[in-house]
Amino acid sequence: MAISGARTKAFGGLGQWWGVLAGFLLIAAWVNSAAGPAVVIVLSALTAVWCFFQAPVTCGAPVRGREDGCRNNASGLLLGCHIRQHRWQKLRMLILRRQIRAFCAGLFSDGKATIVTLAGVGSFVSALAALVPGVVVH
Repeated sequence: MAISGARTKAFGGLGQWWGVLAGFLLIAAWVNSAAGPAVVIVLSALTAVWCFFQAPVTCGAPVRGREDGCRNNASGLLLGCHIRQHRWQKLRMLILRRQIRAFCAGLFSDGKATIVTLAGVGSFVSALAALVPGVVVH
């Protein structure tokens, strides 16, 4: 634990926001057509990984007595907070058919989650567009 604390202090707390930089570089790569599809695919994958597994959002795992779910800080859209049961509970919600609606509603629960969700979906679509030749007109 001391290593992660030292790492965030070294960057002034900005170490967890590296995905935003990858997202801006992805936008720049699409604007600059000389970047090529390989650069777009790598930046899209980095942005998607950050959105799904490291972006600072609220947990949102189902909790008894709370309609809006857990309000602790979490890492990424797919993982829960520091509580052991919440860590994989959101991933299990994707597998169980009855809970997919609750998971999808949590993706747009607040402004931060909405922005991270749209960035993740956008980076996924960006990677698909760069992989399929002829989709993007240069």
